[in-house]
Formats: sequence, structure tokens, C-alpha cells
Amino acid sequence: MKTRVFSGMQPTGNLHIGNYLGALKNWVRIQHDYECIFCIVDLHAVTLYQDPAELRGKIEEIAALYLAAGIDPKVSSVLVQSAVAAHAELAWMLTCVTPVGWLERMTQYKAKAAKQESVGDGLLQYPVLMAADILLYQAGIVPVGEDQAQHLELTRDIAQRFNSLYGDTFVVPGTSLPAVGARIMGLDDPTQKMSKSATGANHAVSLLDPPDKIRKTIMRATTDSNPAVDFETAGAGVLNLLAIYQAFRGATDDEMKAKFTGMRYGDLKKQVAEMAVEHLVPFQERYRQIRSEAGYLAGVLREGAERVAPIAEGTVRMVKERMGLYV
Repeated sequence: MKTRVFSGMQPTGNLHIGNYLGALKNWVRIQHDYECIFCIVDLHAVTLYQDPAELRGKIEEIAALYLAAGIDPKVSSVLVQSAVAAHAELAWMLTCVTPVGWLERMTQYKAKAAKQESVGDGLLQYPVLMAADILLYQAGIVPVGEDQAQHLELTRDIAQRFNSLYGDTFVVPGTSLPAVGARIMGLDDPTQKMSKSATGANHAVSLLDPPDKIRKTIMRATTDSNPAVDFETAGAGVLNLLAIYQAFRGATDDEMKAKFTGMRYGDLKKQVAEMAVEHLVPFQERYRQIRSEAGYLAGVLREGAERVAPIAEGTVRMVKERMGLYV
């Protein structure tokens, strides 16, 4: 049997090239080697208020972007988190074995809580729901970036604590992950990871941006004070542009050095912009075709949920039995 993989994205903000090069492209690559479940995690999104109509639209948009990227719904299960009630049900049972101190130590919780006058309990419990997402399917591998590594470690801790209290129940997900894609930084601030919640006009290239906007955003990217590309002394902004080109092109380090050493920054940006446009225009055409097929997307999401439901329901039943709950 293939090892099961679980991963997901929130239906908030606009997916950008960092999401594609750092995650989606990698998901497409590994889907034939593992049993993959790719989720739109809408329950996570509502830890902060979302306009209901916008949220529903974003769920469909993210699903279509998954498919446009190359996720094959005949090979991988694509579903919406809230369509499988077992996610929330298991989250409650895991909440009951998770010490509050573990949650209060989470870096993301502390950072977000510091920005708000009042913090909803959902923000504190977010990592438990993430643990439930993973443990529900007995996933052996979770391909996440560095920003979610702490949450994955918490998932391991929760699984081990439950297993010690109630007997061997959960697969403890491994920390050796399939190679995570490129880590793409903000074009306006290359010291910060590209974020779909950032508001800066020149921060990111969104996957659905038209070609003119893609070019304009990349041409305004932050570089450094050098006149041309020097791989030994290049600043973070230049290295980020090179990383974007390399991730789209699949070029080796030697090929990158041969092509870009000594190139002036204006020409570098043009090369990066055209590489992005070359990949995103056909991507956007696939996206529009998927959205135009009446009922197709809803069918994919329904079938994905139906495919994984027996796994999820089996896990919940086993957890209830172990805890002594009524089954």
C-alpha cells in the first residue's frame, strides 16, 4: 500500500506563485507515488470572520486552481474540509487530550493574538483542527513548509499522547517530507515569505493576474545596490528572483550561473517576468475551462469527499471506542 499524504490550503486571499512553486507544483509531482488527499480547509478559514458569499466563491476558486495546476481527481482525492463532518468531530475529541500550554506556545497563535484586541477560541484551537485533519486519515506524510513545521510537530505530540492514554490508535506522521518546493519571498520585501494575506500592491504575483500585471509587479521587485547579478554577493531580492526563475524552469544551479552571471537587473526581471507569463497563461486557460464546465467542479469535490469518508468515519468510530464514547 502507498503511504497516505494529506495537505491543504485555506480559501482566503489570492493564491500566488509562492503557493504554486512551494506547494502545488510539488503536490502534482508526488501524487502518483503516494495516496494523496488534498483539502480546501474552510473550517480553518473561519477562525477569522469571512464574508459568507466570498468564502463560498473562494472555495470553488481554490479547488479549480488545484485542478488547473495538475492535480488529477482520478488519482488524488480533492475535497472541502467542512463536507466531511468527521474533521470537526475528531477535533473535539483531540482538544480534550491537548494541554492548553501546548497551544499557547504556538508561534503563529502568539503572533496573530498580539495583533488583535479580542482573540477567538478558534485561533487557539487551530492547530488541534490541523492535527485532526491529518490524523483522521492516518496520514504518514504531510508536505508542509517551514511555517507549519511547529504545527506538524504538535500533531505528532497529540497523536503520541492519545496513543499513550488510549492505546495504539493513530499513525504518527513522519517528519521526513517529500522535497518541499521553492521558498518564495515577497517581491516588495524579500526578507518575508510571500503571503496571500499581504496587502502590498507589489508583494506577490497572483496565479490569476493578467500578463501585464505580472510583468509590472516583477519589474518593480526589490533588488540590491549591485549593478548586475553576482551569485557570491547578491542580496535577498536578487536571489528571490533567481529562485522564481529556477523553480519555473527547473534549471540546475550551473545552468543558472551560466545564464545570469553579470546580467543587469532590468534584464533579469524581464527574463523572470516572461518565464512567469509563459507558465501562468496556459495555467489560467485551464482554470477558466474548469470553471466554465457546469457541474464539473461540484462533482469532483463531492466524489472526493465520498472517497475519503469511509476512512474518516472509521477513524472516528475507533477513537470513540477507545475513549469509551457511545458508538
